[in-house]
Amino acid sequence: MPAKFIMLPGKTLEQTRLVKIPEHYDGHEAFRHTTGLIAGVEEENADYTWDDIAEVLEEQGFEVVDYIVGPELH
Repeated sequence: MPAKFIMLPGKTLEQTRLVKIPEHYDGHEAFRHTTGLIAGVEEENADYTWDDIAEVLEEQGFEVVDYIVGPELH
């Protein structure tokens, strides 16, 4: 089965994250679950960082993936 990914948008391109979805989730379920996990981190800790969010996602089987954005096309 091909891998599935979700792009978690950030305020800037540098804050945008690519996350590999565990095989047992479909796309919509993964989106709902990730937003719920992120909201939980935000409620628990007003001074949260991306590392706090990544830790919670990884505990649930998600995998943060490095990616490269290509050059701007004009």
